[in-house]
Formats: sequence, C-alpha cells, structure tokens
Amino acid sequence: MRIAQIAPLWERVPPPTYGGTELVVSLLTEELVRRGHEVTLFASGDSISSAKLESVHERALRLDSSIKEYGIYEMLQLSQVYQRAGEFDIIHSHMGCSALPYAPLVKTPTVHTLHGIFTPDNEKMFTHARNQPYISISNAQRKPKLGLNCVATVYNGIDTSTYQFFPKPSEPPYLVFLGRISPEKGTHLAIEIAKRSGWHLKIAGKVDAVDVDYYESEIKPHIDGKQIEYLGEANHAQKNVLMGNAFATLFPITWREPFGLVMIESMVSGTPVIAMELGSTSEVIVQGETGFLCHSLEECVAAIDQVPNLSRQACREHVIKHFSAERMADGYEAVYQKVLAERFAQNGRSRGAVQLSQGA
Repeated sequence: MRIAQIAPLWERVPPPTYGGTELVVSLLTEELVRRGHEVTLFASGDSISSAKLESVHERALRLDSSIKEYGIYEMLQLSQVYQRAGEFDIIHSHMGCSALPYAPLVKTPTVHTLHGIFTPDNEKMFTHARNQPYISISNAQRKPKLGLNCVATVYNGIDTSTYQFFPKPSEPPYLVFLGRISPEKGTHLAIEIAKRSGWHLKIAGKVDAVDVDYYESEIKPHIDGKQIEYLGEANHAQKNVLMGNAFATLFPITWREPFGLVMIESMVSGTPVIAMELGSTSEVIVQGETGFLCHSLEECVAAIDQVPNLSRQACREHVIKHFSAERMADGYEAVYQKVLAERFAQNGRSRGAVQLSQGA
C-alpha cells in the first residue's frame, strides 16, 4: 500500500525529547515500512525515518527563530501533499484541522487521527467536515454531539523493546512527574501531592513559551533541589531510567487528556501510575493493578501507600499486550483497509448509477 503520513512541522520526527504526536508518527511510519508498505513521510527536514522523507523546511520550526509565520509552512506542506495525492492509496493526517479543507479536493481518501482536544473554535471546522473519516486515540476523546465519522479508536503505542524493565524502585525512593510543565498536566498538583505526603519528587519536562509565567509563579518557587527537583527536559533513555527507578509516576492532570504517553512509558518501565480519573486515564490504567485512578489530591496521597501491593511486572505486561507499536499499526492497517473498501464500494455504486442512467 502507498501511504502518505503527514506530521506537524513544529517538532522533528521522532522528537529528541518531548513530543507525543511526533513519536507516534515515527513509530507508526517505521512499523508500516517494516511491513512492506511504501510510505512517504511529510515532516520537518531534520526528521529521521526509513520512509521517503519530504519536507518544506530544513528543520523543526520551533528551532528556527527566523520564522514568524508558521502557518505558511503548514500550507506549503499540505499543498505539496495534495498536489501529489494521486501517488498514494491513502493519506494519513496527524495535523488536526489543517488538512480538512484539502481532503475533499482529491480522489485519494484521507484519514485524520485526532491527537488533540476539541475547542469552541476548532469544533466549527470539525463539524463542517464531520463526514470525513476520523480516528480517535481513546474513546473518551470523542465528542458525540459533533456527529463526527469516527471509524475507529486506535490507542497510541510505543516500541516496548526499547524500554528497560526495572523490577524494583531505587533507594532512596522518589515520585516522578514527567511531561510538559503546564496547568493542564498538573505539575503544581504533583508538587502538592509530594508536599502533603512528604515524598521526594523529581520533575522532568519542557516549558513552552505559553507556560513560562505558570512555571515562574507556580512551579519554580517550590523547587528546592532537595524535596522538589526540576531536571529539565529528558530524552528517551533518561525518561526510561527516571521513571523506571521511581516508586510511582504522578499524572494529576486537570484536563480531559486524549491519551497520555507518559502513562504507558512509566508502566512499561515497571512503575505504576497515580492519575486523576479524567479523559483517557481509565482506558490506559487498570485500577488497582497497574496504578490508581483518583478524584482528589487526598486520594492521590492515600494511593501512594498502596503502590507496594501492585506488580511491576504486571504493569509492563499490560503495556506490551495493549499499547505496543505493533498493536497500534494493526489498528491503523485495519482502518486503511476499511476506508479504502468503503471508497471502492462508493465508487462502484456511483459508476453503476451512471450506467443505469445512460442505459435508461
């Protein structure tokens, strides 16, 4: 099958440190190539892939301070993809709303993975293009009132073979928070959990420009280098060691998280997750087996004492069974086949209607 994968240009594929969507695109692309598909990856020019790489800019946009109009490069990328649509059997967009106006203009079908959340603004575009085929990354992510044509839910996956398993936490024990330092990820709540429980907390993640004020006012004043540590961004190997050695990973989100790769990265390393039950967390964590789903800070604090009752091996096996890159690729292959079959059937009916009309 000839497949076009369209990745956001903001970050490299795969990302050197933090970047959930770009990591998923990379793993999916590599697995599809391994299975013999002819894949073209449209991404930033510094991306690394065994697929054919096409780019409209030499590096990730976030690394180029000379660029002032990011949307121009996105339009260039999508124009290039859809001008070449006839070269592909299917186009797979990871661009949110951006590809929606282009997709109906060509015969090659486009599937859209919903990596983000719905907002009052983007809902207008999604509703306008509700009949295009969408793929949710969790059932909780869907918004039935929009009436979108969600053809499947395909959970994000990771390359489980690249994660070392840690059968027990290190000494002295600590809790870990990993992810964007932002209000919706709940970094401030992780600090509050650590302070209420008296546990040592290690924090790793990037601070986006939009979250600098939050970091300066809500996070930085609590970082003392002793009980509360901030380690900066962490790459893949560093994340694995940091989470694998942890007693538990805190995931105290304040928004309806569409998926949350940190949860499966932690569990595959052997470390249970203590999370707020919002969005996808109940689809990723098995309550009382691979972590705890909580509804308050008090419940998060109480859950820490229950962590020794969980099997770290069970945490890893859960991810291998349900959230591997192979499992993810299986899901997307099934979607491609379904969409192509439906398109073929529609074209057949259209041709039949025309022939019947001509015969009459």
